[in-house]
Amino acid sequence: MPGRRRSLVSNMGTAALLLSMALLLPPGLAGAAPIEVTASGLGTFVNRQPVFAIGLTKAPPVVGKTPDGRPAYEEIASNGFVWHRLGVSPGQWGPEAEKEVARVLDADAKAGIYAALYISDLTRIKPRNTARIEELRRVIRRFREHPALFVWKGADEPEWGKVPVEELMPFYQAVHELDPNHPVWITQAPRGTIESLKRYDPAYDIGAIDIYPVGYPPGANSHLPNKNLSAVGDYANWMREITGGKKPFWMVLQIAWSGVIQEDKTLRFPTFAEERYMAYQAIINGARGLNFFGGDLAKSLNARDAKLGWNWTFYGRVLKPLLDELNPKGPLYPALIAPDSNLPVRVSGADDIEFVVRESGAYVYILAAKREGDTVRATFSGLPVAKGTAEVLFEEPRTVVLSGGAFTDWFGPNEVHVYRLRRAGAN
Repeated sequence: MPGRRRSLVSNMGTAALLLSMALLLPPGLAGAAPIEVTASGLGTFVNRQPVFAIGLTKAPPVVGKTPDGRPAYEEIASNGFVWHRLGVSPGQWGPEAEKEVARVLDADAKAGIYAALYISDLTRIKPRNTARIEELRRVIRRFREHPALFVWKGADEPEWGKVPVEELMPFYQAVHELDPNHPVWITQAPRGTIESLKRYDPAYDIGAIDIYPVGYPPGANSHLPNKNLSAVGDYANWMREITGGKKPFWMVLQIAWSGVIQEDKTLRFPTFAEERYMAYQAIINGARGLNFFGGDLAKSLNARDAKLGWNWTFYGRVLKPLLDELNPKGPLYPALIAPDSNLPVRVSGADDIEFVVRESGAYVYILAAKREGDTVRATFSGLPVAKGTAEVLFEEPRTVVLSGGAFTDWFGPNEVHVYRLRRAGAN
């Protein structure tokens, strides 16, 4: 049976050019000008350069260290275009909080990472609350020129919190009026319906859903019938339908969350294979960036990491190996920032393999992931290369053999394969 393909055709320019532009991002931002961030259905662009943005909620402490004593921000910045949510909790906004925000932004600029600025008290404003609107406008004016500012974060999970859309619009309108160079990002909870979430479309430029399926019992965070890891893809498809391909969206994935750190719960983290599957499934289904949540949650830290203020154990075992695959210096990055291809690639032999095709320069990439179920052999056909071999990235030295523009490979449950094949005659 034909598999499900996730593809949005675009006539965007060559991804090779986009990659060369993306790699021009500076390693540090100290003394730099503020960045111009734009968002479209094709992704997120910084100074007109495409980026695959990696977010952390939250990042390590500003002056933190890695377990081997290096600056924490130095390590985090090595993963490409990295940002973190810089938040001020409800009821906490005031002069001291503002000083702390400025301090962290300065540290971000020095290290070469960016911040999504989230001041909870200012994201939801009732009609005619002129004092709060004026404070919001003052804050936007103060921080809009900071070189570490990436996006403004709007209200968190507003549909689940039953926040009227009308109370979000003053924030969105003020940002767009005073700071057109930094878009508004909103994350929704995995709740509601496609229709109820669509109502919030006017209040953001970049959307997101958070979904954390790993825990006991499995899938407690998902309110869909699907409680498996592949619920990530189901919610990504919600975002694809909600945004209609006109806005980019990110997926917020799990390090730890309340469902595994509460006293009556069993602590559990995603394995590398689980995290990798969730990340690639999100990308295949349209995500143009990822955010990893829960690295700072105190009840999830072992004794060593508690002293360091961040989950470096999870980072070393799971997150760093995954980010190495998504890094701008890696072989996959041109595909991560390229538009979806319109090549007529098909899959047969399974109906639960999701895939996306991307093209960049001399290469065609296929990112493929199988949902839960039996181990299968699947055949990909319709490729622009009649014969030869394709690399299976990150499984070196394994390759697959092409014949008649097709190849066959095995897929186990929640297994990911990334193929790269060179066009015939390409240098």
